[in-house]
Amino acid sequence: MGSTNRRDFIKGTAWMGFAAVAAGCVAKGGLKLSGGGSMQGFACKPMKRIRVGFAGLGGRGSAALFRICEIPGCEVTAVCDLRQVRLDVCNAHLAKKGYAKAKEYIGPEAYKAMCESSDVDVVYICTGWQMHAPIGIYAVRSGKHAMVEVPCALTLDECWDFVESAEKSRVHAMILENCCYGEAELLCLNLCRMGKFGDLVHGEAAYIHDLRRMCYHDGADFEPGSWNRGYHEFWRLKYNRDHKGNGYPTHGLGPVCQYMNVNRGDVMTELVSMESRQANYEAYARDTFPADDWRTKTRVEMGDMNTTVVKTALGRTIMVQHDVSSPRPYSRINLISGTKGIFRGCYFGDYSSGEDYSDPFKQGNGVRLAWERKRGGHIPGFFGVEETEEIRARHMHPYWKAAGEIAKKIGGHGGKDFLMDLRWTYCMQNGLPLDIDVYDLASWSSLVPLTEKSVRERRYVDIPDFTRGGWKTAKPLDIVTVDVEKLGFKNVRSVEGQINI
Repeated sequence: MGSTNRRDFIKGTAWMGFAAVAAGCVAKGGLKLSGGGSMQGFACKPMKRIRVGFAGLGGRGSAALFRICEIPGCEVTAVCDLRQVRLDVCNAHLAKKGYAKAKEYIGPEAYKAMCESSDVDVVYICTGWQMHAPIGIYAVRSGKHAMVEVPCALTLDECWDFVESAEKSRVHAMILENCCYGEAELLCLNLCRMGKFGDLVHGEAAYIHDLRRMCYHDGADFEPGSWNRGYHEFWRLKYNRDHKGNGYPTHGLGPVCQYMNVNRGDVMTELVSMESRQANYEAYARDTFPADDWRTKTRVEMGDMNTTVVKTALGRTIMVQHDVSSPRPYSRINLISGTKGIFRGCYFGDYSSGEDYSDPFKQGNGVRLAWERKRGGHIPGFFGVEETEEIRARHMHPYWKAAGEIAKKIGGHGGKDFLMDLRWTYCMQNGLPLDIDVYDLASWSSLVPLTEKSVRERRYVDIPDFTRGGWKTAKPLDIVTVDVEKLGFKNVRSVEGQINI
């Protein structure tokens, strides 16, 4: 059933509400149309011990497993992949850390047995995109909490299936959007909550990352202990070959949605998307491989640059861009603009080299920000480097202040991967709602099919309200943190000796 049909179905069955009320079937948060209730504000019972099973142990999955090993109260009990060598690498790491061997599952459908296992509480999914939804939805329907890499779904039906399955099973389904936990993004969120930028009007987000080399190489280049050298059986190249639109929107979109309280006070309602022609992928193939190689002969559907504009119920706009084939510096843009100021940038220094990119005349993603001064409300320009550093220190998000140094030592894209994992495990251990829920998972991922539809049909398309109106009363995300000492991290030095990733 497509999104429009589902929406019409829900509207057409409003009479069910009276029967549900009469039967006492209305839970806190809303009507149980899918056999459960609203997942907004949902929290599971505190779990002092979290048993995690991993599906997909390439570069992303193995790195996640290594991080989870560093979190007190977490135990890796199962590992699943298509290749034995990846299971061997991860179990060797567990043995080195003094943990018991995780049960191994191998094969294209072995994840089903893992999801059904009584030894697993959480399924952590890091496979290729095409398997995110099948595994994640199966896990949720099996009563397991699902932590799903981005994007979580490639179709609207998959987005709805996640929502309805989570509502019925009463388990978490979280999109693993690590960029919501970057230092710059957390600082920006803190400043937004403080009102420094006034009434938020417009945001800009992107995933601009030259991935040609990885897309044109197979995952067989995987080297134990190092980042993946390619995508298994060229899955990402094949996806881009067959699709248009923005196939990877959430790294930039997720943080902007949190700034704007999307799904918690506002909601995305429509979008329009268009893209440039394809040139860079095919030029790379011609320059790299023989003329008779299948990669040279492959025609890629996805344009080099896709640009999408999203509208929200409160009249805000979000520009989202995607370009993984041009020789450009990495960027997520990360811009938020309001009636009193603006924030732009996703790093305080260069991601790869550590060079300070706060100078606007240097190329990069250095943070730049401005808001109204007391001098007549006039904004003369961005704050200078020294002022920006002072603001960075004074208004640092409490979570980064509490755990940022630990996160940088444990690693994962500058520490934000670890902060993401530390936060969801902390919430589950303490019976707290997650920062990112199944409605975020569905709405952020829905841009994948919707942008393709807009590009191909050359028109605006509606974005489903996966909260079914719940966004109007849902509480915005708080400025959250963790109790580091409660977790067992008494200081940064106590963690240093544990890190061997």
